[in-house]
Amino acid sequence: MDNLDRGDYSKFYVPSALQDAPKCKQDMEEKKTAPSARRKHSFEKLIAFLVNELTEDDYQVQGPVLKPLQSLFNKMFIRRGQTAVSVIGDMTRATLLVKNEKDLRVIVKRVEEAFPSIHGKEFQGPSEVGVVTFLHQVFKMKKVPESDIIPYRFKANSSQKKKMDKGKPLLYNLNFFDGIPEYHRVGTTEMFVAFELQIGYEAEVNGLRVDHLAYEEGRILKAQPLLKAYKEAHEKSSESHVSTTAVPSSLTEKSESQDDMKLIAAVLEGNFFNCKYRALDQREIDGKGTAPISPERLCLNNKRLNIWADQRKAMILDGPFELVPSRRYSVDLMSFKMARRIARISVGLFAYFGPYVVQISALFLGCGREKEEVSLIKRGVNFLTMESISMLPPKCDGVVLVAWGEPRDFFDKEFTWTKVKESYHG
Repeated sequence: MDNLDRGDYSKFYVPSALQDAPKCKQDMEEKKTAPSARRKHSFEKLIAFLVNELTEDDYQVQGPVLKPLQSLFNKMFIRRGQTAVSVIGDMTRATLLVKNEKDLRVIVKRVEEAFPSIHGKEFQGPSEVGVVTFLHQVFKMKKVPESDIIPYRFKANSSQKKKMDKGKPLLYNLNFFDGIPEYHRVGTTEMFVAFELQIGYEAEVNGLRVDHLAYEEGRILKAQPLLKAYKEAHEKSSESHVSTTAVPSSLTEKSESQDDMKLIAAVLEGNFFNCKYRALDQREIDGKGTAPISPERLCLNNKRLNIWADQRKAMILDGPFELVPSRRYSVDLMSFKMARRIARISVGLFAYFGPYVVQISALFLGCGREKEEVSLIKRGVNFLTMESISMLPPKCDGVVLVAWGEPRDFFDKEFTWTKVKESYHG
């Protein structure tokens, strides 16, 4: 999620996954299609860069809108396979409709001149070059001026194959990362999130618009014959129990939505079921604390931390602790103690992932816990993700413990991060 407004300070520093879960559930139930204000602003900055030589009468913008759940499910678990690390390149999409072909060529030329390395070339994703190499490449990519937008691919839309032979496509896809390649993991499926701006000649785009829901459903059912059989049997069962009493359409839609969620949950459960690993050895790390410095690496799955680190509201509590990158690690237990009752901070475990970090687990201390062992992870449960296995990312060469927030000790008005570090014991 991208709502970074402060709001209630007592909830502001709660780990983002806990804040976002009820909002995600609400958005799904309401079938929300509009992205956050932050994401809209990113699209606006990119479009402003592209239409620099045009007037407002020369173009029209549609969207941005979020990727439909059915389409996302298809791409994650049907088309890509359940274990592939992939890039979801159109999590949010907008369309820039240009009134005449000449202005379209002006925009295309602007992209080609500003980002020559991404035009017309096959994008090498994590499954082709390896996850760590991919992250280092993105880290070095050029950004749109005065923004954090990282364009990584610009190519003609797949509908333009015939026109490509003549060298004059009328619809293009521009894919980009917004500051970082956002990282998400569901069971054994790992993915990076990116966004897409379609740029096309208005008359051409209007002729290509189709309803993708039936298309996505067809692809899912073709790849999952058992799911197709279940759906057909369920539909026949429903038809045999038809009542003469009219059912409100809202109830029918709700029932269909609940059925969809059950089917998706069944596939996700399968994604977790076989997530078993054989332990080769064990390693214990006894933390001793370190000087209060802000994290330097950007976090891929907790964007709030990146802002707080820049504001010096996030500090490394302990580490980094070096790991062997050729091995794959999972965390069995993670705990610490505070000698004083420190309030209004969260503490999280982060793993090195290429030039970035990813959050593994986190906990909000609330009103503080004095001389009490605080666990982020225990054997069998991660208290942030509620998963039984807390895997570190591939090629991980270190972990670090980070605290963020506005630390308070109600008996010390001049409480500082240095005193937080003095109170900590790993």
